[in-house]
Amino acid sequence: QVQLVESGGGSVQSGGSLSLSCAASGYRACMGWFRQAPGEEREEVARIGQNNKPVYADSVKDRFTISMAKAKNALYLQMTSLKPDDSAMYYCAADRYCNGNWNDWGQGTQVTVSA
Repeated sequence: QVQLVESGGGSVQSGGSLSLSCAASGYRACMGWFRQAPGEEREEVARIGQNNKPVYADSVKDRFTISMAKAKNALYLQMTSLKPDDSAMYYCAADRYCNGNWNDWGQGTQVTVSA
């Protein structure tokens, strides 16, 4: 098990940008970003593996960019052209074997986009 700590959340106007970071206490082969808004289901935003291309939810494709710095055990999410619908608690998660089992989760960082 690894510890995950997200940072970078905040409040922005529609069309603005934010960059999220996730610091991990150890390396995992696959990592991803999830989000959950009040009253809604948790949604996978993006995932990336050490030798895999990133995969994005349709709702964020071409606006968000996920990246992983393997040597630093860090995960990033660059968000641009933010919309009010992007408002949610964003969570970092890790999958040790890239088999879809997201075993480790951070506590989340809040993103709020005002209209």
